[in-house]
Amino acid sequence: MGNNSDTVVTEFILLGLSNYPVAQAVFFWIILTVYLINLIGNGLMVVLIVTDPHLHTPMYFFLSNLSFLDICYTSTGVPQALVTSTTERTTISFMGCMAQIHISLYFGTTECILLAVMAYDRFVAICSPLHYTLAMNWRVCVQLVAGTWGSGLILTLIPTAIGPKQFCGSNIINHFTCEAQTVGKLNCADTHLNDIISFINTVVVLIVPFVFILMTYLRIDLALWQMHSTKGRSKAFSICSSHLAVVSTFYGSAMVMYLQPKSKYASDRDKIISVLYGAVTPMLNPLIYSLKNKDVKGALMKLLGKKMLK
Repeated sequence: MGNNSDTVVTEFILLGLSNYPVAQAVFFWIILTVYLINLIGNGLMVVLIVTDPHLHTPMYFFLSNLSFLDICYTSTGVPQALVTSTTERTTISFMGCMAQIHISLYFGTTECILLAVMAYDRFVAICSPLHYTLAMNWRVCVQLVAGTWGSGLILTLIPTAIGPKQFCGSNIINHFTCEAQTVGKLNCADTHLNDIISFINTVVVLIVPFVFILMTYLRIDLALWQMHSTKGRSKAFSICSSHLAVVSTFYGSAMVMYLQPKSKYASDRDKIISVLYGAVTPMLNPLIYSLKNKDVKGALMKLLGKKMLK
């Protein structure tokens, strides 16, 4: 091992906000609050959908998967961010860092696909209501969800196979967690091929589903204007606007992070953006879907009523 490119990195140092002690303490309490709301909100959504027969429909089946996915996604990185925010020098093993990157990529990729599937479900429900029961039967729904989780795994294996293999002696990560883009900046090998494949993978994971969702909602918008029932139009618009709010925050922040021009060094802005799509958006999902949804609020009231009677 005569040069830096051959240096064996066995662990990484996560900087977080160690240069700003006050900000780091504030960040800890903010991210802890966000994480707890995420666990409670998404956990409650899963319980309500599973236990209430009125919510046993394709839309809520997909929503329960989204809530479960959000719990898994945030639990991959947020606990590490909390640890990083309580110490001046946080270390993580090489294997632990790689595992965190790949698991986080898997859940993030799967969520991108699932949001597109949810848009398709709304498209069929609004544009082809007479064929909805047949088109979105339980067998189809299970196949779509299984395909979503399976596709996420396959698409994650691509960047995993071409991920950083050499590190030029530096093991300092300017982030709260092992985030793929930030760790990739430490790669000292020729990254030209990696960058091309990563860009193609990013287009497939982010751009293609996002464009599909936009085209789907353009069709839905046209169908809504042709509805004669004002009540039906209002209900459909409420459900679709909730989904669009989730899509906008998640895809918007992820695109800013993964489609920005390549730079050698990680910035503090990257940290904030990753927190937005990795912690804040999953927390907002149950709030967005439940606050404007009478069915979910009704199921919650029934659940609370049962608890009080006991």
